[in-house]
Amino acid sequence: MIAWWRKRARGTQIALVSAALILVLLVVGAFLQRALIRSLLTGSDFVPVEASDAHLTLPAEFHATVFAAGLSVPRFMTVGPDGALLVAEREAGAIVALRDPGNTGAATEKIIIANGLDQPTSLDYRDGKLYVGELGKITRFDVDATLKASGKTTLIPNLPTSGQHTTRTVLLGPDGRIYVAIGSTCNVCDESDAHRAAVWVYQPDGRGGKLYAKGLRNAVGLAVNPWTKQIWATNNGRDLLGDDTPPEAVYALQDGGDYGWPRCNAGDLIDPDYGKPGACDDVVQPLVKMQAHSAPLGLAFYQSRQGEGFPVAYRGLFIAFHGSWNRSVPTGYKIAFVPLNDKGVVSGTPRDFATGWLVSGKASGRPVGLTVGPDGALYVSDDSGGRIYRIAYTG
Repeated sequence: MIAWWRKRARGTQIALVSAALILVLLVVGAFLQRALIRSLLTGSDFVPVEASDAHLTLPAEFHATVFAAGLSVPRFMTVGPDGALLVAEREAGAIVALRDPGNTGAATEKIIIANGLDQPTSLDYRDGKLYVGELGKITRFDVDATLKASGKTTLIPNLPTSGQHTTRTVLLGPDGRIYVAIGSTCNVCDESDAHRAAVWVYQPDGRGGKLYAKGLRNAVGLAVNPWTKQIWATNNGRDLLGDDTPPEAVYALQDGGDYGWPRCNAGDLIDPDYGKPGACDDVVQPLVKMQAHSAPLGLAFYQSRQGEGFPVAYRGLFIAFHGSWNRSVPTGYKIAFVPLNDKGVVSGTPRDFATGWLVSGKASGRPVGLTVGPDGALYVSDDSGGRIYRIAYTG
């Protein structure tokens, strides 16, 4: 009888030790996978990635890593509360926040800020307000320090939705007004709606919209030059004029400016279908011309300061090329750099900065959005690969 009790006590002791060991393993495992558990609880299927070489070709002493993967057509980005990277996931109809609180070089947290949106492609954040460019409207959210969104408001409804170019770019200007870019319905045509192939401007509450700049076939990227406070825009030129015509362009937007399309391309090329002698008279001239069919989308200014972030030699403008679809030899699929002087004026020709998405005529990704993070790194979204890249200076 005594032996039986001793055997039972020993079994109970072993069971308790085993249970304690399992509990410890569960706690440790939960700690190690806390980011995944948090993302699952917020309704996300995000699985963090380890910072890994992105296999891009960069200038010496720069290094690219995959910051996040598995995203659903990520387009434009901005920096939100506490340095979180806010991303528009077009296919998922969501805005998400990516965080790397441990400074690992890769996002370990993904928080869904808003969902149920209609093809969101652009966003801008300022003073607790998040502005989102959806297919047919501009929406605003209040976003607090914990990345919780509330107060959803449709600021600008009833934007045109049909046609060839369906992204809507929103930017909060230095004057506090809301700027919205809407591309053309076609490759080249006369538009009946003044909202098309143009940039419009609205009051902070979304009212009082008026035409700001016209003749921009598809001005996808908008950014504020921090030196001049001008809004600069990328513009995608027309197709079907050969591999190298017309050039892609970057413009400084002017109130009431006419940029020429469809009668004039890139400032000085009279359109063979819609132009006539004098068609390029009085049109605003490009600041930069680039290889045709490269499809420039996002752009980001970099204010390099000695000893911080990128070297002073990389003070300037970065441009994301989405890449060609109708050129005999593919082009684009890269990030280009345009040097600016200390007054924010173009001081050199564009040159390649990050390449490697196009190898032997085959593309592994298509860059879209560019954002400079609070850590001084340049973040690049790739909508076809579902990734965000982080490019940092390591010198």
